[in-house]
Amino acid sequence: MTDVITRPAVAGPTFGLTKFLDPLRVPPVLRPHLWWHHDSLTVTMVRTEVRLHSQLPPTTVWAYDGHFPGPTIEVRDGRRIRVAWTNEIDGKVPLVAVQAPVASAPQNSPGFRNPDGSLPEGVSLIEGVADLPSWNVVHLHGAHTGGGNDGWAHNAVLKGASQLAEYPNVQRSATLWYHDHAMAVTRFNVHAGLVGMYLIRDEEETALDLPSGDHEVPLVITDRNLDTDADGNPTGQLLYKVPFVTTAAGEVLHLPFSGPFTLVNGVIWPHLDVEARWYRFRVVNASNARFYRLHLVDDETGESHDDAVHQIGTDSGLLPVPAALPDGGLVLAPGERADLLVDFSRLRGRRLRLTNAQPNAAPEPDIMQFRVEDRTRHDAFRLPEVLSPSYVRLHHGTTVPEDHDHVFIALVPPGTAGEGHPQMWEMQEVTDPERVPATLPADGIVQLTDPATGLVRTFERVASLFDDTTSVFIDHGRWAVWNFLHLGGPTHPMHVHLSRFQALDRTNFPLDPATNAAAGFDVATGGTATPLPAPGPGRPLDPHERGWKDTYQVNAGEWLSIAGRFDSATGNFMYHCHILDHEDEGMMRPFVVMPAEAARFHVHRFGGGHHHGEAAGDTRGSSAA
Repeated sequence: MTDVITRPAVAGPTFGLTKFLDPLRVPPVLRPHLWWHHDSLTVTMVRTEVRLHSQLPPTTVWAYDGHFPGPTIEVRDGRRIRVAWTNEIDGKVPLVAVQAPVASAPQNSPGFRNPDGSLPEGVSLIEGVADLPSWNVVHLHGAHTGGGNDGWAHNAVLKGASQLAEYPNVQRSATLWYHDHAMAVTRFNVHAGLVGMYLIRDEEETALDLPSGDHEVPLVITDRNLDTDADGNPTGQLLYKVPFVTTAAGEVLHLPFSGPFTLVNGVIWPHLDVEARWYRFRVVNASNARFYRLHLVDDETGESHDDAVHQIGTDSGLLPVPAALPDGGLVLAPGERADLLVDFSRLRGRRLRLTNAQPNAAPEPDIMQFRVEDRTRHDAFRLPEVLSPSYVRLHHGTTVPEDHDHVFIALVPPGTAGEGHPQMWEMQEVTDPERVPATLPADGIVQLTDPATGLVRTFERVASLFDDTTSVFIDHGRWAVWNFLHLGGPTHPMHVHLSRFQALDRTNFPLDPATNAAAGFDVATGGTATPLPAPGPGRPLDPHERGWKDTYQVNAGEWLSIAGRFDSATGNFMYHCHILDHEDEGMMRPFVVMPAEAARFHVHRFGGGHHHGEAAGDTRGSSAA
């Protein structure tokens, strides 16, 4: 990379790069359903160079079909396609991985060396990352497909091999996305560029006559960091620089990656020229760990124009009716998607900024700019009153039948029982009083007060790491309610593969201000010293949170219940935190879906395939419906 780049030598949050200089790139679109007798396609992963900003030299990335992000794949519901994901990537992972002391706020600045090329105190390369080969597997996030097609993390392939996947597309119109999912190295592979969008269309969507063509735009939002030269100018080299802390035992713990540069469709702080009419934006947060609170503001006055934005869809499909943005903006966690309509006709001649209003959006909250033409357009589109006539709200005991399974997952804070990273525990209820430890707290034992009965229920940890014994088995066709109990620590965006879900209820445990853990949970031991009190009312579900989704934000102290039916496929699947650093560091587990007729013959530690969770039923009801 020997390009000579001329740019202003300006210090500040943009690090010498001019915001909103470059136009937004729109990835090419692949529509296999329009190809005569061709319901298959090959997508090739390659090493290539792209410009993230016109004031930067080219950046080496890994990319699907040579594009970052990859081509948008567009399909019709019920039209099965087969994809050969072919790995033709040369060389090692194209990023420099560095750890820096947390006090230096490494996420807020590019580069990692002193001007003389030496390393600042405490800064070092992360051992082993530079040696990583292109070992990749594709997960189509949100797809209802069999276990052999889902992108099982251990099934990654090296250069010269292909992953052959079949996607039935028997599901509603939705904004899906595809990305790498290789075991333990997903964060590096995705950071290198392996992301793309996948759209499913159906008749319900078509009937709405939504903005389309040039007026329907994908927005794949990511954040990155870049290395610098001796003068402190960004070079274009991808830099995976993470903060670390050292425990009392001397263990080095990495915090999740975030970077100072925000990209949309692979361009740093782009602009988009728009007509004064309605547009549709398909948005995915493809960042490793950064949350975005999307907020539309006037570039000149700072006035909010969130009232021009309407959400019509979530991860897994259309909302029943349009939803206004929540006060303060729409929060998208990693892995979440939003289908948005924006009425630019009321904003003629203005320049608008899409910004990140999250408190940790420093050093530069801006995402991109919209430049609205100063002329009147005839636009026949009107915001529909009803979006999805097929939508049905789920409730315990009615649309979710009384006979369903329950899965209980505890999200435990960093430092629990001496383990530095946050953990994800699979829990089973202990119904035999003789098996409850005589002395509490005990490692892996969580007691809670049932809000319906006032009785204390005891749960034990049965699995935590990915390769622990599988404990979650669901019969094909059954409904399951997944209960996430967040006992303290950072917000986790929890993604469950295979199905679509609705949030049933969100309640709250009080947090101990001394530990920031759920009151009664002993962090040092890793269990409850006293039963968790009965949870009280939690944050009401926003209108968009009542839609169909596959990724959910769970905050500290929350008990979130989501319901889905596992009727689309069978096999081995995964669920995990979609902060990719957390996923790679242990917050991912398998589950199995199999026919009930076969499950009765499957002998395993946790019994047969019938009514696995019935002893651990959630009796809270569904007050947030």
